Amino acid sequence: MNKKNINIAIIGLGTIGSYLYKYLLKKRNLLRKKTSIAPNVIFVSAKNKQKKRGINIPKSKWLGNYLDAASHPKVDIVVELIGGSDGAAKKLVFAALKNKKHVVTANKALIAKHGDKLSKIAENNKVNLEFEAAVCGGVPIVRSLKEGLIANSIQKIYGIFNGTSNFILSSMDKQNIEYKSALQKAKQLGYAESNPISDINGQDVASKLEILTSLCFNSYINNKDIHLEGINNIDHIDISNANLLGYKIKLIGISEFKDNKITQRVHPCLIKKDSYIAKIDGVLNAVIIEGKPAGQTVIQGEGAGPEPTTSALISDISSIMRGNIKFPFVIPYKKRRSLRFEKINSKNFSSYLRLEVVDKHGVLSNITKILAKNSVSIKRLIQSPYNSKKYSSITIITHESKDDKLTKIVTQLSKKNFILKKPKLIRIENI
Repeated sequence: MNKKNINIAIIGLGTIGSYLYKYLLKKRNLLRKKTSIAPNVIFVSAKNKQKKRGINIPKSKWLGNYLDAASHPKVDIVVELIGGSDGAAKKLVFAALKNKKHVVTANKALIAKHGDKLSKIAENNKVNLEFEAAVCGGVPIVRSLKEGLIANSIQKIYGIFNGTSNFILSSMDKQNIEYKSALQKAKQLGYAESNPISDINGQDVASKLEILTSLCFNSYINNKDIHLEGINNIDHIDISNANLLGYKIKLIGISEFKDNKITQRVHPCLIKKDSYIAKIDGVLNAVIIEGKPAGQTVIQGEGAGPEPTTSALISDISSIMRGNIKFPFVIPYKKRRSLRFEKINSKNFSSYLRLEVVDKHGVLSNITKILAKNSVSIKRLIQSPYNSKKYSSITIITHESKDDKLTKIVTQLSKKNFILKKPKLIRIENI
């Protein structure tokens, strides 16, 4: 890029957008030393101009219409920080790429839903679509897959991709508190949004996993064939039982390429206490990549917040300033593959099955018969009567069985009159 300056428009001035604006002003000279180009923020836009942001933005920098950033002749890079898979964010990014503007975004929902179409437009117009900040904040996993691990044939990628859910589960474990209390604490500390639904139902992790799957396996994005469960049904009894059995509960995203098929899944898992990933607590994220010739690669760091997200955004901006025009998903759009995606129901798992039952004669026998009819055998069983002795909690660890049989057991048991609550099923992962 034969320029001394590069002009940037930041669209969306929430916590992250405001932090990025201040950082680019403060570190302008440092970035010029490292890239030989100075970043200039020439325009900003936000839904609420009057919001207190702790920064003084000249009136001349405010756009009357945020979409003007996509067509203004002086703008080189549009930084989209609006959020959401559609609406304003979608209009802005599509328009910017069509007008031959580089785009940097932290919007994982947008990339997961429209990334294929956007990448094709970026390639045709020879501009960059960069989204490091969309996946795991300050963990540089996207650039690692695009560049550092480009020589590797990857078989599997998995990890903890959401700091909010990890903080909640860690708090329940370390402080022996209920889910609702842990969620409230996460909100108070700013780790959870006022409406944290996408964090706790697993959708945030799913969007990130869909993007990583495409990068790892050179496939088009698939957001239909993915198994999705969140953490909102995990309670302190599950956490306590897991500890008793030598496990920790984590919300894990896993994508695996095997026998020319990809399986994508997001769900709570029981992980052995002494494993690396079981020790990732708080708001930390960790991504593990298994491939050849590098073997296992682990990247860990802060997954959310203004500082780590700004780190990722600056990485993308700097890459553009250095003149690195790259394919958004490593290889050209036309050479990416339409691979077969497999459902989770044919995979084998050991599982944790928890049943709240009426404590009476014949209940346990009835439960074991249902398991036996579905060819699922019991590895371990713990029965814990409540103080009233009228009710009991039964925890079963099964041997490996097909997932569809395990879910069938849950359905069959749910219909029995001695079952007080819907049975809990948590898969066990040896990772």
